[in-house]
Amino acid sequence: MSDIRNLPVPDGLEGDRLDSAIARLFGLSRTRAAELIGDGGVLLDGAEAGKSDRVQAGAWLEVTLPPPPTAPVPRPDPVPGMSIVHEDADIIVVDKPVGVVAHPTVGWTGPSVLEGLLASGVRLATSGAAERQGIVHRLDANTTGLMVVAKSETAYSVLKRAFKERTVDKRYHTLVQGHPDPLRGTVDAPIDRHPAGDGRWAVVAGGRDSVTHYDTQEAFRAASLLEINLETGRTHQIRVHMSALRHPCVGDMLYGADPTLAERLGVRRQWLHAVRLGFEHPTEHRPVEFSSPYPDDLSAAVDKLRED
Repeated sequence: MSDIRNLPVPDGLEGDRLDSAIARLFGLSRTRAAELIGDGGVLLDGAEAGKSDRVQAGAWLEVTLPPPPTAPVPRPDPVPGMSIVHEDADIIVVDKPVGVVAHPTVGWTGPSVLEGLLASGVRLATSGAAERQGIVHRLDANTTGLMVVAKSETAYSVLKRAFKERTVDKRYHTLVQGHPDPLRGTVDAPIDRHPAGDGRWAVVAGGRDSVTHYDTQEAFRAASLLEINLETGRTHQIRVHMSALRHPCVGDMLYGADPTLAERLGVRRQWLHAVRLGFEHPTEHRPVEFSSPYPDDLSAAVDKLRED
């Protein structure tokens, strides 16, 4: 069922293009907003308008939003290469391989951690949305490494709160281009969707607070190996912050990486790995920590740099 919204144009959007205003008001991409306008789903002061028309503060908008897409239902589906690092009655910690998302999402047809666990006969917490049962945090599809998933309802509640309150120790290693100056530092810069509306995220004034601590572990001729400690967990946070420092993750073409260096090192995705994960066990109330070695493609790239 469609959702009709009636509202005035806020003062802060005075002079914006109509497609940009609609995108910002309703959290859509610019492309989706333009499609909505083109389909006649937006009236400005009672009349249809073009996507490039400028809006005036106080003008009346009538927007017919389509129903949200239905999230896919998880199906048991094995995930090759995914290993279980730890399992008990309340939690399961997995080492996620490349090309796997945390849970099914609209538009994704590949494997997911959730479906892989279901295929292995693991019973997960059912709190939250059905397509995200047990999932308390996520990694990008092409970021490898450690994820914890809740099996019990208590574990789900406790871990969700721990991630929200930033008491989970999340450590990543990333290979970035060049040499950050200083070699150790903090990036405290808000992140939101990129204004281009093309799926990227960016440092944007007024975005959600995002804090990344980095420390150089090893420096090579053309790149540096960093350890990352995340205070927050925004989408693409490490990739966006490293790009903002002008030291993008090696192989991360979406955020400005050099394809020549990636090709030379045999890297076909962002060099980013969740190497350690520590937290208080949700029911045993003791500190636990897990670690993950680099997968073969990332390890080979570092070996080549050391040889150079």
